[in-house]
Amino acid sequence: MLPLNSPTPAFAAVAPARAADEIARQIRELVASGQIKPGDRLPSERDLAQRLHVSRNTLREALRALEHAGMIEMRKGAAGGAFVLPGDSGAIVTGLKDLYHLGAITPQQLTDARIWLSDVVVRVACQRATEEDFEQFEANVAASAQAQRAGDFGTRQRLNREFHVLLARATRNPIMASMMEALMEVMGEFIGRIGPSDNPFVLPSRRRLLRHLRARDEKAAVAEIVTSLTRLQDKYLALADRQRAQAASTRDATAAALAAPTAKRVRQVPGGSGRR
Repeated sequence: MLPLNSPTPAFAAVAPARAADEIARQIRELVASGQIKPGDRLPSERDLAQRLHVSRNTLREALRALEHAGMIEMRKGAAGGAFVLPGDSGAIVTGLKDLYHLGAITPQQLTDARIWLSDVVVRVACQRATEEDFEQFEANVAASAQAQRAGDFGTRQRLNREFHVLLARATRNPIMASMMEALMEVMGEFIGRIGPSDNPFVLPSRRRLLRHLRARDEKAAVAEIVTSLTRLQDKYLALADRQRAQAASTRDATAAALAAPTAKRVRQVPGGSGRR
């Protein structure tokens, strides 16, 4: 709940047209100005609807939009309500996933972005990574090796995403970490669609990368990750192309099979005007 001694946030009545958008905008601005802080609970639904001069349904629409964007969390129970969340990458992940699902991002663009972002991440991590970071890197690689030996594709994929996010966090820049987390979430969906593949060169490359990072050899570290990710890109895009070609072939065969009986019936219809 908002602290008792804090000033009441200046909510204003909103016009009926697109009222839910206006409510969401006001709440965002109050958070941005510091009048509402992460962890604060918004006023009760009844109180807030009265202050804004809107119906509860309109208010709920606005709160759902803010929850979907990762700005608030709706909690149930006596101590429940709408709570402002600390910032995270949830909204970025959701937005990037939506673009990918709508076809606005191609596999080529997705894998290019991973290479380019990783280039910058490794350059900065080479300067800023701490011993604690290296312990996390090495634990991740060890767990990945175990998952590979067990043939556990799901765990291997999860640890792969985690490794790249750990690298980004080592930059000590939350923007880089959020961007990498969002990118790797979508990469996970892309890789899941094309199916598991054996990439025995990845773990040896990771170990070489860690040696270069420990040595603070930026040039060698960047070359290592770019080479490895480019090799993966070529493989993934080839698999995706093959999958699309197979799907197109199946669609064509199905369409031909469905059209065949119709064509046969047309040929069997008696013709000629002399039979009238």
